[in-house]
Amino acid sequence: MQTPFPFEPFLAFGTMSIFLLIGIFIRAKVRFFQTFLIPSCMIAGFLGMIALNTGIMPFEAQAFETFAYHFFIISFISIGLTHSDEGGGGAAGEKKTGSPLKGAAWMAMIEGITVSTQAIVGCALVLLFGVFGTRLFPTFGLFLPLGFTEGPGQALSFGKSWEAHGFENAATIGLTFAAVGFLVAFFVGIPIVRWGVKRGLPAEKPTAIAGDIQRGIISRGADKEKAGELTMHSGNVETFAFQMALVGFIYVLTYFLSLGLVRITSPNIAQSLFGFFFFFAMIMALLVRFIMKKLGIMHMIDPGIQRRITGWSVDFLLVATITAIQLVVVIQYIVPIAVMSVAGVLITIFPILYLGKRIDRLNFERTMTIFGTCTGTVSTGLLLLRVIDPEFRTPVALETGLMNVVVFPIIASSMVLVNAPVWWHWPLWLVILAHVPILIVSLVVIRLMKMWGAPKY
Repeated sequence: MQTPFPFEPFLAFGTMSIFLLIGIFIRAKVRFFQTFLIPSCMIAGFLGMIALNTGIMPFEAQAFETFAYHFFIISFISIGLTHSDEGGGGAAGEKKTGSPLKGAAWMAMIEGITVSTQAIVGCALVLLFGVFGTRLFPTFGLFLPLGFTEGPGQALSFGKSWEAHGFENAATIGLTFAAVGFLVAFFVGIPIVRWGVKRGLPAEKPTAIAGDIQRGIISRGADKEKAGELTMHSGNVETFAFQMALVGFIYVLTYFLSLGLVRITSPNIAQSLFGFFFFFAMIMALLVRFIMKKLGIMHMIDPGIQRRITGWSVDFLLVATITAIQLVVVIQYIVPIAVMSVAGVLITIFPILYLGKRIDRLNFERTMTIFGTCTGTVSTGLLLLRVIDPEFRTPVALETGLMNVVVFPIIASSMVLVNAPVWWHWPLWLVILAHVPILIVSLVVIRLMKMWGAPKY
């Protein structure tokens, strides 16, 4: 039967929604998922991946890659639009521990260490596989920093752009590395958190993980956090509609900006520019926010609702990300993926734990937050933090937000370098060499900040 309108995109979205609802139910009922605080969106993603790879769902993987790509961009636009609440964010903790900038800078330097180390090791393993006769696309190993430290959005964005340069199934490989990173964040991070709580390492000394956090559903009658505030009169337009309209407006501006950049750059770089769409989108969002502030109308943006938009898009991003993984491709590259993933886990865990217990204050909170961030996303890091600091009484949550600003030059530099093999045909040894200064500078800054002392536990 031919339908009067195309239903496929909304049916695909509806299918992800069904799996998410099932994931919420499973998280609320199954102790295993509660123990490791596995988010419902991850459960939903793996259910979707099984359904897609067994042929139960009548969709192509590309449909879910498309959703993941666009949800990723929406999340970055919303992050760019979100401004800090006046006077909010852990003020009590700031009085006890000083300015949050120092902690933010430490976490930013840790991210500089992980992104550079992962890139160096990933490139080295590609060269090593070549010595033993397994030829991989030059940027294969660069999915380590993209999938682990940067997350599924960047891995997908650059993966799709690299496919245009001849890297077959790059998107699936990138999403696989990102999925491995999330598994590490929870199956390694949560046991470390529990160990730290038993030893009394958190500043707030939590005694147990709250039941609502484990089940993932707020109990009836419990205090509920506000989602946001109305900035529009509902008789005119719903506030949520206005907030989403801002996102859509910036999306269109970014699209035309990207088209313009494509026309003025070389063909090699032009093919990869849409992999940077998320970056351009956030810059455009910051610009719009700046203009609205100058015009005196920034009060129309509600940070609470924008955070909900960010969270909504990230949840569906993760569902789509894992659903889109094609197991036939993973099996084809299972050996290099497995070897690089194990190496990635080791070179991520040990520097963070080693340096984390050598900072002066809030070492466990900062360590676990940046661990979750460098294996999943910022949301994952904040989830681990919430287990040991349920009410965000310490300033670490605020530091995490500031970290995204401080780390920007490092991440921007690395994102350019990971594209060097396809843009300028750099050999991998040169990409390795270019990441070494990022690693050295990050280590030196930590030392200069005097946040590398004797171990505290």
